[in-house]
Amino acid sequence: MAKAEGIQKAFIYFAADSAVILRGKLLLKGKTAIGEHYRSVPAKGVILEWAADFAEVSASGDLGYTYGKYTYTSVDSLGHSNASAGIFHTVWKHQKNGQWRFVWD
Repeated sequence: MAKAEGIQKAFIYFAADSAVILRGKLLLKGKTAIGEHYRSVPAKGVILEWAADFAEVSASGDLGYTYGKYTYTSVDSLGHSNASAGIFHTVWKHQKNGQWRFVWD
């Protein structure tokens, strides 16, 4: 979804209502705050590439986590491409409706 429809839509869609994300020194608590943050970030020229290197689900089947590498690329007002890369770690929770949503990213 992040690649096809943009990271804003993907992060909002896959966030649990109680999700928390850390971006630099900014801690965003709840799906509403996450949505407000991503709607304020320019979407044009932004690409997020990521792949999970590992995923595991608890024996009870209600929690899981993934980690791997990501590259975030944006284009500034002068048309210069800026990329940052790192490691992500996401905690997922199985919802009552059967879907998985992240609770920490």
